[in-house]
Amino acid sequence: MPVETDAEVREILGKKTVAVVGCSSTPGKDAHEIPKYLQAQGYEIIPVNPNADTVLGRSAYDSLSDVEEEIDIVDVFRPSAEVAGIVDEALARDDVEVIWLQLGIHDDEAVARAEAAGLRVVQNRCMKPEHQRLIASA
Repeated sequence: MPVETDAEVREILGKKTVAVVGCSSTPGKDAHEIPKYLQAQGYEIIPVNPNADTVLGRSAYDSLSDVEEEIDIVDVFRPSAEVAGIVDEALARDDVEVIWLQLGIHDDEAVARAEAAGLRVVQNRCMKPEHQRLIASA
């Protein structure tokens, strides 16, 4: 089932380990600034970027499959064409509970597969403003 209500988003934001696929080491980019904000709010950010050694003071993983820690949320900052592969990697794990697709990132078929497998999917929302609106302002 798609995540739609504020209560559902608030509950998801209560999960604290976020693998950020496409996490950028470049300050100023959304894929850097949003994970940086979340890290400052107490989230454990696991950067996934094959082109970076470290991001936000953490070693970056080449792929979601390589991540050794437990993951609650997979936050996707990659083009829509890459979502299917990311969902496949998430489904191959037994710890991922949520796929979060940032604004403008879509793949209806991959989302349907994730939901059919029991994962929750957030689409067309950004974690930072949702956190600010539902958690930080509470």
